[in-house]
Amino acid sequence: MKLISTKAELTIPEGVTVTVKARKVDVKGPRGTLSMDFRHAAVDMHIADGKLKVEKCFAKSKERAVIRTIVSHVGNLITGVTKGFAYRMRLVYQHFPINFTVSDNEETVEIRNFLGEKRVRIIKLLPGVKAKKSEDVKDQIELYGSDIKNVSRSCALISQQCMVKGGKDIRKFLDGIYVSQWGILGELEGN
Repeated sequence: MKLISTKAELTIPEGVTVTVKARKVDVKGPRGTLSMDFRHAAVDMHIADGKLKVEKCFAKSKERAVIRTIVSHVGNLITGVTKGFAYRMRLVYQHFPINFTVSDNEETVEIRNFLGEKRVRIIKLLPGVKAKKSEDVKDQIELYGSDIKNVSRSCALISQQCMVKGGKDIRKFLDGIYVSQWGILGELEGN
């Protein structure tokens, strides 16, 4: 059933500037500037009374879902420019210890001795993402940045480089680097 009008609102906090031009949203805050393009969605977007308003007339159910998705994405941008995002990854191994080094101003990581292999895996992190080894927990790394998409995709790139292949049974060879925690930067709970 089509509704006459479907709306969603997002309150813009103090210290954050949101601009909308042709469904391209730019968010500026203390941690930098992020932008996202929503030209693929046929919705009306405007800012009024300190709120971002997203509206669609005569929307079907899937089009109504797009409205809430856009509001969630912009909420993630606002959280990114105010607080930031962090992911924690654990190095898991049984016999051969994985060596993990961070280089190039915390923007490149190197993985050595995965399953005893001599090959060095080099991963260049996505823009705006930094990595560091955890000081208090052994075999743990932390990735942090403002854009949740880039931080989570960088974690995926690291995890994909340490997949068990070559005919080995993945039920027995559980070695790899896996995401253990994620959340807002500075609010992750200790183990």
